[in-house]
Formats: sequence, structure tokens, C-alpha cells
Amino acid sequence: MDSDYLAFHPNSSKPAFEVPLGAVDAHCHVFGPGREFPYAPERKYTPCDAGKNQLFALRDRLGFSRNVIVQASCHGRNNDALVDALKAAGNLARGVAVLDPDITDGELNELNAAGVRGVRFNFVKRLVDSTPKSVFQGIAERIAALGWHIVVYFESPDLEELTPFLTTLPTTVVVDHMGRPDVTKGVEHPDFQSFIRLLSENENFWTKVSCPERLTIDGPPYDDVVPYARELVDRFPDRVLWGTDWPHPNMKSHMPDDGHLVDIIPKIATTREKQQALLVDNPMRLYWR
Repeated sequence: MDSDYLAFHPNSSKPAFEVPLGAVDAHCHVFGPGREFPYAPERKYTPCDAGKNQLFALRDRLGFSRNVIVQASCHGRNNDALVDALKAAGNLARGVAVLDPDITDGELNELNAAGVRGVRFNFVKRLVDSTPKSVFQGIAERIAALGWHIVVYFESPDLEELTPFLTTLPTTVVVDHMGRPDVTKGVEHPDFQSFIRLLSENENFWTKVSCPERLTIDGPPYDDVVPYARELVDRFPDRVLWGTDWPHPNMKSHMPDDGHLVDIIPKIATTREKQQALLVDNPMRLYWR
């Protein structure tokens, strides 16, 4: 792995918060192991190995029942590690792939059979090379026929430029990590209100209320991020998802304890009804319907 790469927490704590039966970790990754699933030559970082067995052990320790495994940029458009994890998990996992625009219909069908239910479009320039929006549009039209959705990853300053394109996409669109707001500005700041407006005006848009460890300025226990996630859960209770983001790629400030991340959930989803929707009903509707 890169010399400055932080490995995942070696022994995450058991959370105090007990998640509801059937809870889904709706955003996590598998990396390698590299000797079996080599990392992409064009990658912007080289992570530590974090394979399926370690992910499933964490799932059980945290009290979750299922995972949604998202293809990360270090594996590029080769989804072999993702598919391997999905097949090992059986019906307990679903996947979000990254696709080559030249993928065949047969290859798409194989991914679908393995449990892939979405495709990820990454617009974070420090992680991936720029892709013409026409390429994304072509992929979107093909996966819509399979009933898949689109996961988009961008940073808050890019929202205004991306909105005209994102709102043309023909499927459900799930935004990673609340669109990465600047939490120093406050929930009422026009930047975050623009994101709220995007969801309010487009009922096919969902968001993950995840990654306080990435967004925080103050650090653990991430209280500076809680108001943003809670606002989205309160406003859009049937269009929010939650995930650990394990194994937390490219964290620079610190490596979070996943048990502590789970203990934030009752702060952002403040009733059992909201917790049930966030952790069970919403991901089951999107990924296992």
C-alpha cells in the first residue's frame, strides 16, 4: 500500500446501539487481496488489502445482516473482486459496479446475475480521470433497462455544474456522502440548501447520510456533521441510506472505529421508525426488491 495510506481499524468496538433486525450496511468496499485481484494500473492510490472475509466479519460484529459493496476507483473498471465477494455472500450482498462503456450485454447480464444493482459515476477529480458526460449518459441508458440505479460521487463545489446533467439521468440517483458538504458553513448555508433543493425537486434522488469521519472538522465523535445527516433523514426519510464506508480509503486525519460510527445512527435517525427506514426498509426496497 502507499506509504501514507492508513489501514482500517484492526479491532472495531462492539457498538452500544443495536441496529434493527435485517439492517444493511449500504456503502462499503472490498480491496483485493492484490495477489488475487490486482489493483488497476491507472489507480490514484494503492490501498491495504481488505477482502471479503474481513468485511463479512465486520458485518457480523456490528450486528448488520447485509452489505451493499461499492466498486472503488483503485480497482478501476475490473469488477472481479466485487463479483467474487457477491458470490460468496449469496443473497446477503448486492453490488454497485464501475463499467467500461464497451461492456457487452452478456457481461452486463453476468453482473446482474451476481447481484449488481447499480453503477457508480465518480466525479471526484483527485480520484479518477475525467470522463465525458456522453459516456456516462450512454451507460445510464443501458443499465436503466436492467432496473439498476446510478450512484454519483462528487464534492460540494461541483454540484452547480453537475446538476443539469444529473437531473437528466433516467433512473434513481443515489448521492454518496450527502454530496460532501463543507460542515463549517452550517445547514442553512446556500450550498447545503442547494443540495436539499436538488432532492426536493427530484423525487428520484436519494442520498447516503454516511462518512462523518470524512466531513468532520472537529473529529470524533463527529458532532459537527450530525445536523446535516439528521436534516436529510428528517426531510427525506424514505430516500436515505447509511453505510460504514469500510475500509475507509484515503483517510488522512485518522482511522475511525466502525463501532463508534454505528453509535452515531440514533443521533441522525432519532426514532425507531426512522432507523428502520434508514437501515432496513430503504436499502431492501432499492437493492432486494
